[in-house]
Amino acid sequence: MEAVDLLPTELRKTLPPLNSQEGIRDPIVHLKFLTRDSDWIWYVTEGSEEEDDFIFFGFVLGVEQEWGQFSLSELNGVRGPLEHAIERDLDFKPACLSEVLARDHL
Repeated sequence: MEAVDLLPTELRKTLPPLNSQEGIRDPIVHLKFLTRDSDWIWYVTEGSEEEDDFIFFGFVLGVEQEWGQFSLSELNGVRGPLEHAIERDLDFKPACLSEVLARDHL
């Protein structure tokens, strides 16, 4: 099976750069990544090219719920317990974090 590009060029151009939403209490989430065989979700609010990688900032639901940075190379390398790759939610509609969390019933 061919690998799917998690961050196509058109999305790279529309994502706000790192630190652009700093200090905003309820920032806009632009992308959602997940793996179908675990409870991990990455909600992306910002991102920027950095050397040979792309660095995201967002809210991560995993072992804990926390804000942090993560890279495209990390997402491409992660597999869930059943070896499912990380996917981008193609139906995701950008919204403020509170709305996204309510919509996802968290």
